[in-house]
Amino acid sequence: MEDILFIDIETVPQAESYGALSDRWKSLWDIKASKLASDDESPEDLYARAGIYAEFGKIICISVGFLSDNEGKRSFRTKSFYGHDESKLLSEFSDLLSNNFYAKSHYLCAHNGKEFDFPYLCRRILVNKLIMPDILDLAGKKPWDIRHLDTMQLWKFGDFKSYTSLDLLSATLGLPSPKENMDGSMVCDIYYKDQDLERIQNYCQDDVVTLVSVFLRMNNQKQLEKEEIVRI
Repeated sequence: MEDILFIDIETVPQAESYGALSDRWKSLWDIKASKLASDDESPEDLYARAGIYAEFGKIICISVGFLSDNEGKRSFRTKSFYGHDESKLLSEFSDLLSNNFYAKSHYLCAHNGKEFDFPYLCRRILVNKLIMPDILDLAGKKPWDIRHLDTMQLWKFGDFKSYTSLDLLSATLGLPSPKENMDGSMVCDIYYKDQDLERIQNYCQDDVVTLVSVFLRMNNQKQLEKEEIVRI
């Protein structure tokens, strides 16, 4: 358990609104939106969803956490890299991985990480011209050499028919909801309109705490207690 880094990311569209895009990026989003639209939805209507695509979005927060055991006393230490400068927060996160999570025994864990968090991080690291940490780099690796864990994939048990959110899975396992104060659909407005990065990073850390509790329950261990959580 101590070799696993649990992570969650929060993303937003590159620009505050469709109208703030350059002509080139409007054209590119129009093409993307045409494949997403239903009924009479316009590219402008759909732009709030741009943040979930690495080509049109950016990362504003990465929260991480790891378990430790000191003479039988368990703790979970969590911190966040967040801000307006995506290159800076990605650089700091990459340094953490390269300096502390580089051994073959180390793993990364996220909910829906294989479909979202891991590839999104890799794409934005490339966009920002940063060096890819080895634990994220999949190039040339065999499947058994990829050290990524995904609680959503673990919950599927081989079933590929459905998506299970972290909130639904935590409820199913009898764990507190990480969405009591906000949910992912609110991140864009809280970032651009409220300009409240602190609220976003607190929300992101709450997701990481829920993530590790889900993982512990899946491994027949007790969920985290409040006194075991150390926020850095």
